[in-house]
Amino acid sequence: MDLYGSAKEEAINTILEMSEYKNKKCKYIIATGCLVKRYKEELKKEIPEVDLWIGCDNYKDFWKEVENLIGKEKNENYELDYKNRIITTGKKTAYLKIAEGCSNNCTYCAIPMIRGKYISRPMEEIIEEAQLLAKNGIEEIIVIAQDTTKYGIDLYNEPKLAILLEKLEQIQGIKWIRFLYSYPETITEELIQVVKKSSKICHYFDIPIQHISNPVLKRMNRKSDGESIKKLIKKIRYEIPDVIIRTTVMVGFPGETNDDFEELYNFVEETKFEKLGAFSYSKEDGTPAEKLKEQIHFQTKKSRYNKIMKLQKQISKEILKSKIGNTYEVLIENMSFDKNYYIGRTYMEVLDCDGVVFIKNNKKNEYSIGQFAKCRVVEVNDYDLIAEFDKV
Repeated sequence: MDLYGSAKEEAINTILEMSEYKNKKCKYIIATGCLVKRYKEELKKEIPEVDLWIGCDNYKDFWKEVENLIGKEKNENYELDYKNRIITTGKKTAYLKIAEGCSNNCTYCAIPMIRGKYISRPMEEIIEEAQLLAKNGIEEIIVIAQDTTKYGIDLYNEPKLAILLEKLEQIQGIKWIRFLYSYPETITEELIQVVKKSSKICHYFDIPIQHISNPVLKRMNRKSDGESIKKLIKKIRYEIPDVIIRTTVMVGFPGETNDDFEELYNFVEETKFEKLGAFSYSKEDGTPAEKLKEQIHFQTKKSRYNKIMKLQKQISKEILKSKIGNTYEVLIENMSFDKNYYIGRTYMEVLDCDGVVFIKNNKKNEYSIGQFAKCRVVEVNDYDLIAEFDKV
């Protein structure tokens, strides 16, 4: 089986990179996650440097497996759960997972096979975790799931994301709330209004549309059509004028014609998404799309990808230029190597997905990492803002 392709190759390269540490101070290499679940036996043959492979379906036995490897007694006071999380996303930001798995069954996606059907976490448990995060100094919560807008359908027979967000708003200490991966067909009027009226929920919608051509959407087994997607975006922008809309699109899906691609290109050009990511279709073992005829040549996929991203680069710069002179609240997260700039984000940027804000260091040491500060935009580059601390 060929393991080398797109995300699989990136993950394998990371494991190989970490394996180099065994020549230095690292004694054990442990690999976990979706890749391990699907390709454990093949990986064991390819990368013998790894001492332990734990798939995403076996986390309940994580510490038992680790202890068997290193030969230490179990620490009865430690549990692998949200109460003992180690935050790796900075001093003020944490992800909050509200569901596991996916039941959308998009034809290109292997997640339902890997992680199973969509299972929501009980709302009380989510709120408790968020309260613990706030107690530990977290001020930005990023709500995630494979599809956040389906939250609660399996537990409560109806979507409950809007209600969950309202409850998260009430937690003292939380300043920013975001939710990602909201599918267009389940973004309700109630959800839009909750975001609109909130002082904590960022005016930011992450809506992975994948395409706009109806024939392509149908082959993908997506539940939205092009017209409903256009109406939704128009509705959100009307209700929340300062909203940031991020999307992802896929090019080169089997059967995507030149006309399909041109429809997508023209839609991106007209809609002018504030944030957009694109990727080329790649086969996932065992998915229906893998067996579809009319697979697109890799050079065609590359050409279409480059064309979309060149367009988005222009759109992004135009939108960012319109922010010059505006003042925003920025969460300071880092500093440049030369110490000439602080680095942070406004409500308009999601951690590790979007650009950042470079704030000129006034050398007065008035600010530190983890603080919020008012900053005025003075310049831009393709995807980032350059700002100065507001003097007012």
